[in-house]
Amino acid sequence: MITFYEKNFNDLSLTVLHDIFALRSKIFVVEQNCVYQDIDGKDKDAIHAIGVEKEKVIAYARILNSNLSNPKFLSIGRITILKKERGKGYGHKLVEFCIGIINKRWPTKKIKISAQAHLKEFYESHGFIKKGGEYLEDGIPHIEMNI
Repeated sequence: MITFYEKNFNDLSLTVLHDIFALRSKIFVVEQNCVYQDIDGKDKDAIHAIGVEKEKVIAYARILNSNLSNPKFLSIGRITILKKERGKGYGHKLVEFCIGIINKRWPTKKIKISAQAHLKEFYESHGFIKKGGEYLEDGIPHIEMNI
């Protein structure tokens, strides 16, 4: 059973931080064949949503406050589930967990994501609305979505 945790950067153990970076690299760099600068300096100021099962990080997202993303919005990004754990509803639970964190800490703030275009319906099921057209981000079709 997956358990979700909310952590600030300084509260992450070195092992968990390693596992987060390894998961993100496995999914975004290797699986999606996308070379990009994952460690971008924003992790130190982000809130980290971590899904753990049997002491292994299998789900992850980071929340950026408005001074790190857009002044009008908070942002959820680097949303990922370990490939072999997909299809169990963990992605839905992770997004709900992140929205809950934001609603608790910043109840009046809007949320913006840069979603991979093929996940449009997934994010719509959580109340996100597509804004604008499709664009390429690191060679992958994306769309802006807000809630």
